[in-house]
Amino acid sequence: MNQNKYCVYNETRECFLSFGVTVANTFFARMKGLIGKLRLSADEGVWIIPSQGIHTLGVLFPLDIIYLDDDLKVIYTLEHFPTFRVGPLKSRAASVLELPAHAIYTSQTQPGDQFVICRADEITQYLNRAVSKSTEVTTA
Repeated sequence: MNQNKYCVYNETRECFLSFGVTVANTFFARMKGLIGKLRLSADEGVWIIPSQGIHTLGVLFPLDIIYLDDDLKVIYTLEHFPTFRVGPLKSRAASVLELPAHAIYTSQTQPGDQFVICRADEITQYLNRAVSKSTEVTTA
């Protein structure tokens, strides 16, 4: 599992869902996911790439699940997904985020929302570009 931490930002709702998501982009990392963790802190999560579905077999706590397409647009959400279950397969999904329960409700994330996912050290650059663009629009 790549130990770099990634930020998850809902561009549509203008809010962060996490600053501490790790990437599961190998076969073994995707299969392991959150198995063996006793809990997930409010700022943790796993971004499973590629993935069209998930399981919580061996996971000891409920999760919020967000399915994303190739462009990081939300295509499906599952709130408070229980342990020891297999989630639905979504053929349009390119990746899946596993986040702490209530992340979807707190952020008001819905299908159609656009996400930005980048390393923590890149988020400042992204936000600065976004502020510059909005300033250009208001001064034009």
